[in-house]
Amino acid sequence: MILFKNANLLTMENEKPYVGDILIDGDRIVKVGEHVNSHAVLRYLESKNSAELTMGNVDGEDDRIIDATGMYIMPGMIDAHCHIGLYEDGLNEEEGDGNEMSDPVTPQLRAIDGVNPFDNAFKEARENGVTVVVTGPGSANVLGGQFIAIKTVGKCIDEMVVKNPVAVKAAFGENPKRVYSEKDKAPETRMAIASTLREALYEAQDYKEKLEKDGDDKPDKDLKLDALVMVLEKKIPLKIHAHRADDIMTAIRIAKEFDIDYTIDHCTQGHLISEYLTDKKVILGPLTVDRCKTELRHLSIEAPRILKESGVEFAIATDHPVIPIQYLPISAALAAREGLDEYEALKAITINPAKIIGVDNEMGSLKDGKIANIAVFDKHPLDIMAKTKYVLIDGEIVFER
Repeated sequence: MILFKNANLLTMENEKPYVGDILIDGDRIVKVGEHVNSHAVLRYLESKNSAELTMGNVDGEDDRIIDATGMYIMPGMIDAHCHIGLYEDGLNEEEGDGNEMSDPVTPQLRAIDGVNPFDNAFKEARENGVTVVVTGPGSANVLGGQFIAIKTVGKCIDEMVVKNPVAVKAAFGENPKRVYSEKDKAPETRMAIASTLREALYEAQDYKEKLEKDGDDKPDKDLKLDALVMVLEKKIPLKIHAHRADDIMTAIRIAKEFDIDYTIDHCTQGHLISEYLTDKKVILGPLTVDRCKTELRHLSIEAPRILKESGVEFAIATDHPVIPIQYLPISAALAAREGLDEYEALKAITINPAKIIGVDNEMGSLKDGKIANIAVFDKHPLDIMAKTKYVLIDGEIVFER
């Protein structure tokens, strides 16, 4: 049992922070409130037939009461789009495992088979309050493979899984064009990218219809098409890499054509067409990079504010290693500096990504019964000088400064 007392609570359930306590037992938040006092703790322990515990006498090696006066407690941060463990810290792109550039259509690839839990970036992520990441293939292919949501602690990827798969990656724009132009192979234009995606989805539709028919003439197992059938059945969304406004609109057009769920990732020019995104799931980022290619010429740190003013809900992501994952809160802080409400900035790295990936019933906010993924800071988390004091994943302290 762990009890944090007198902290500034940023719950993502209440619009304003307040001073209060949070009680954790096992991997769950038991109680969040203004006064989780000693009597409440005792009643809770008695309900579990536990030994008596007083505020001044902690019973058991794993029981702690921590005075968090002046500290800020928030949900563990969630990065909704990155490539941690696939493009490992200290390796160049050629040494990474993020892009299978041999075929523009590879939806059958699974991030779980390529992520290295010993990537140094996992340690930096959790020590800075990032407790869950959504990682997967890069954007070389029109269909790149399956993303996974994992915890940032662990030695075995199978034990780190939060949700698998989360989505199938699709990509529009310059990256597939560049990769396959160099191979003198389609797709070399935006039209060919859209056509390649449509053809794959139509083939998956036909495969799905044949699978559903009675009789012995069912098609042979096809891992590529099986992955896309999950998308067609809305079991998982298409995770669409799109920077330019026209690519975003093409993505929306194709998604409507096949009636599939999807997210718009990066969405660099989304603030130029915000009126078309009010009911869409948007993942913004990276926000603080140079305009290294033509698709980024309208990159703006004001985009989060503009989108929010238009009624668009979004997550902020690092696209690690493009922005090192430990700087996720700094990306949110810079968005707040440019006019995004501070609480909205925090939601963009906690509850909003949790909703987008479909795990908000378990994490993303501080609420009774949710998994205890928690970050404790010595200052407000959006303060550039803030440092983590404690980080908990599944109720265990994985970092203590």
